Amino acid sequence: MMKKSGFLAFTALLAIAPIEAVIADHHAVPAAASPAKVLGSDGAEIGAAIFEQTPGGVLISIAARNLPPGEHGFHIHEKGVCDPAAGFKTAGGHFSPRGRQHGLMVAAGSHAGDMPNQMVASDGVMRVAVLNTNVTLETGVDSLVDADGSALVIHAGADDYRSQPTGAAGGRLACVVIRPPMAK
Repeated sequence: MMKKSGFLAFTALLAIAPIEAVIADHHAVPAAASPAKVLGSDGAEIGAAIFEQTPGGVLISIAARNLPPGEHGFHIHEKGVCDPAAGFKTAGGHFSPRGRQHGLMVAAGSHAGDMPNQMVASDGVMRVAVLNTNVTLETGVDSLVDADGSALVIHAGADDYRSQPTGAAGGRLACVVIRPPMAK
């Protein structure tokens, strides 16, 4: 698992270095992690993400900038395609391999890709470290790295944790393709 100091160094680089340098300088990233580019709605690279398999699920670490301040829906979507020209709708719906309803507050929920809302600071920066215990980077029904992959999407508004099928979180502001772990 990534050490806290490694994530802090990763996010500190975001504030002072070009995004390309943050991604290229992943020496603090464990060999099993998969650094990926976070794309904004205009297709520009606005951050970096690491997806790491842990014994308890997938640890998702993201540092992104140029986002509107406030609370935003934060979901894993069913397809690994982030096309900004299509408003990231190419990522499909929420990742729900077991056919559950949307929402952390719904008895018949939640989607495996449902996660708590995340905050963007007043400076437009989001720094996130979330463990999703309902997904895996390994093989199986809950795998994020199946034939069509998956993506993580940051939404324009907050998820209400109840509305079907998306939590009324609004448009898609940013997207990152979830890649399989790098070979050790």
